[in-house]
Amino acid sequence: MASPLLFLTWTDHITGRQGFLVVDRLVRGVASGGLRMRAGCTLDEVTGLARGMTMKEALHYDPASRYVPLGGAKGGIDCDPRDPEAYPLLVRYLRAMRPYIESCWTTGEDLGLTQDLVDRAATEAGLVSSIQAVYPLLDDEADARRRLGDAFAVEVDGIGLDELVGGCGVAEAALTALDRAGVPHAGTRVALQGLGTMGGATARFLTRAGLTVVAVADIKGTIANPTGLDIEALLAARDAHGTVDRSALRPGDRELPGDAWLSADTDVLVPAAVSYAIDAENQERITARWVVEAANMPVRPEAELLLAARGVTVLPDVVVNSGTNAWWWWTLFGDIGADAEEAFAHTRRSMRSLVERMLARARADGTTPRAAAHALVADRLPVMAERFGWYR
Repeated sequence: MASPLLFLTWTDHITGRQGFLVVDRLVRGVASGGLRMRAGCTLDEVTGLARGMTMKEALHYDPASRYVPLGGAKGGIDCDPRDPEAYPLLVRYLRAMRPYIESCWTTGEDLGLTQDLVDRAATEAGLVSSIQAVYPLLDDEADARRRLGDAFAVEVDGIGLDELVGGCGVAEAALTALDRAGVPHAGTRVALQGLGTMGGATARFLTRAGLTVVAVADIKGTIANPTGLDIEALLAARDAHGTVDRSALRPGDRELPGDAWLSADTDVLVPAAVSYAIDAENQERITARWVVEAANMPVRPEAELLLAARGVTVLPDVVVNSGTNAWWWWTLFGDIGADAEEAFAHTRRSMRSLVERMLARARADGTTPRAAAHALVADRLPVMAERFGWYR
C-alpha cells in the first residue's frame, strides 16, 4: 500500500506538547479513526494506527450492507491523560484539527480517552460532532444521529453499550479460534493486560462464555489468582482509567509485578492496553497458545515472527478489535438499531465470519493470520474502488 495521504504534527503553543494526525486513505472523501492520548505517542505510531484503520474498514466491507466503508485515519496526543493539563490540551488540539474534523476525519475515543470526554471537548472546541464529516453520506442525517444517540444511551448491567461492543468482538475472535481448534471453553485460562473499556468488556464476555481469567494487569501491577478472578468485582472496583482498587481483592488474589501477566500459565493472552507491549525479548516468557490483540499494535513484528516459530498464533488487531468501529457505522447507517442484543448478535456474526475467513486463508496460504488479513484487504480494495469510483 502507498504512503499516507496526509500527515501532520501540531505543537501546542502553551505547553509545547505535540499532537498528530494521519489520514491514510479517503473513501468518498472521508476517513475514520480514533484519537488517543498517551505520554510518548509518536507520529510513527499514529501512522501505523491509521494504516490499520484502512484495513479495518476494508475488512468489514459488505456490498449488501447500508454501512458505507470509509478510509483510515488516526489522531494522537503526546500527553499522560492523567495530567491536569490533559483536558485543556485536548480542547486546543481539537480546535486546531477542526478543519479536518469538519471535512474529512471522523474520530472518537481511543487509548487514554473516553467518548464522553471527546464529545465534551469537541463541543468546547466549536465542533458539531467528532463524526460530522460523515453526515453528508447519510440518507437521513437527523434519523441517523438520533439512532446513534439512542444507542449510546443504552446500558447493560450499568455499562454503556458503546463500551461493550468492542470487547464482545474481541471475545468472539478468541472463541472462534478456540472452536476451530476444538478447545472447550470451560477450563481455558486467560490473562489480560488492561482492564479499561476494551479489556474489561473482553474479560466480561470471555468469563460469561465459560473461560477463566487468571490474571489482569493495570498501571499498578498484575492481579492473579490461579483458580480464577472475580471479574465482575474487579470491574466494579476500577476507576475511569481502568485501575482497580486493591481493597476489592479477595484473599486468594495475589498482587504481582506489572509484567507478570506475560508469563501467566494461560491458553489465551489478551494485550488490551498499550502498543508495543510484546517485543522480541519478552515474547520468550509467553506460554499461551494464542495472543489476541485487543489493543492496537501490541505485538512488534519481530516478536510476532518469533512467536509464530514457537507455534503461538497471534490474532491481529486489525481484525480482533475492529468491532467498535464497525458498530458505530452499522448503527449510524441503519444496519442495526439502538438495541444491545441486536448489536451483540450482529457483532458476533460479523466477527466470527471474518475470523473464520482469516484463519482459513492463513491455513490455505501457509502463512500467519496477519498476512491472511492483508490478503483479504487486497482482495476487497479493487471491489471497493469499482463501486465507489475512487479510493485513495
